[in-house]
Amino acid sequence: MKLSHEQVKHIARLARMGLSEAETEKFRSQVSAILDSFEVLNQVDTTDVPAATHSIPLQNIFREDEAHASYPQEEILANAPEREGSFFKVQSILE
Repeated sequence: MKLSHEQVKHIARLARMGLSEAETEKFRSQVSAILDSFEVLNQVDTTDVPAATHSIPLQNIFREDEAHASYPQEEILANAPEREGSFFKVQSILE
């Protein structure tokens, strides 16, 4: 599908692209080549091909969550510079 000079200018205007005359001609040939490639794909018979969202089957690669014992609270809070009850005490950052 060959695009005209005016069609490329219109597409560039829609994309908010300012193109020089040389750039317009360059993009006209490049976009026309891309559309020609898609035209070849349109000729392929896909009537018996089921619709797919991915080219390869997907599988869940994540492991199941496993609960483990945590460190004792007192051991963790022993490293705190300041603590208030069973919490870390931090400086307020709100005014």
